[in-house]
Amino acid sequence: MFDFKITHNQKNKKYRTGIFSTPHGDIETPVFMPVGTKASVKTLSPDDLNDIEAQIILSNTYHLFLRPGEAVIKKMGGLHKWMNFNKPILTDSGGFQVFSLAEEKGFTKNKDFKTQVKITEEGVKFKSFIDGQTHFLTPEKVIQIEHDIGADIIMAFDECASAQKTKKYYEESMLRTHRWLERCILEHNKLSKKSSKKLLPQALFGIVQGGLFKDLRIKSAKFVNSQNLPGNAIGGLSVGESREKMHEMIETVIPYLDNNRPRYLMGVGTPEDLFECVERGIDMFDCVHPTRMARHGSFWNLEGRHSIKKSEYKLDSSPLQKTCKCYTCKNFSRSYLRHLIFENEILGLRLMTIHNLHFLLELMQKTRNSIKKNKFESFKKTFLKKFQKK
Repeated sequence: MFDFKITHNQKNKKYRTGIFSTPHGDIETPVFMPVGTKASVKTLSPDDLNDIEAQIILSNTYHLFLRPGEAVIKKMGGLHKWMNFNKPILTDSGGFQVFSLAEEKGFTKNKDFKTQVKITEEGVKFKSFIDGQTHFLTPEKVIQIEHDIGADIIMAFDECASAQKTKKYYEESMLRTHRWLERCILEHNKLSKKSSKKLLPQALFGIVQGGLFKDLRIKSAKFVNSQNLPGNAIGGLSVGESREKMHEMIETVIPYLDNNRPRYLMGVGTPEDLFECVERGIDMFDCVHPTRMARHGSFWNLEGRHSIKKSEYKLDSSPLQKTCKCYTCKNFSRSYLRHLIFENEILGLRLMTIHNLHFLLELMQKTRNSIKKNKFESFKKTFLKKFQKK
């Protein structure tokens, strides 16, 4: 279980295709994972996800812990059964949310409950952005929650340090994340041995941190890789740094992450970034960008990113993309979608989301095919030349 088999790689190139096996099915890589933060990809049903051929989705431990609570999900038979999604699921540890939401002002409707965080070696004390209630998460507690939720791939608890911190703080944070990873592994192994034979196994991934400092990133990559987990993740990027810096950090750590395990870059999901990061050796991605973008009335097509709210679409009878075979493009015009978005109709949000995710998932499928045919670089060049024209 959790084998990663490289199915195609070109000599002297980092990009490759592969298959990662899980209890709920095989995942072809490179892969983009739609985000269902609260056990739902916003506005979409499991049938919608199957129709757009989503291989795996992501949910968030932090949000599910706060509401409804892992005990509810466990009692209802685990996340797959509860949300009726029978393909692989990954749960983030919630580390990013614990720290990032502490810095958000006005994030919650209940502004009286400003989130506060206190970090110690033992764990993290924080106030819920929902109701101000105080919680304490340790690496052990996070793994316990993720076991109760029951996803196929679970992430270790890490600290995603703010970009405003010093190098000294980044190093302290990184070393603490390493110690937390060791505790996550011990707890994961303990719970796996105790669990009922009826429960399916879970793959724990560690997370590389270190900010934008090459020496710290290398040190972290070496440590995380040395734990011999089923996969390795790269965190703390796509949080405001330039694309060039993100690429530089990826290039820095890739040589130190085992070639025979999937590499997961957390929080990245634009067409440009997917191409650049696949080329640098990344296998797995997730991001809220395509779904959030859809809810704000923006969409991708082969010519780039557009806003459906533009007046030029008021009498436009064409689909979002003429060659697209998603449900939205086969049935509805830009004119109608523009109307739905302006009226804030739920159908409009759903249709835009279907298209954006279909666009990105189809792009990943074409990317896999181009790698298999040794045509990735020409495919990337041709696509981006047209896509970035505007």
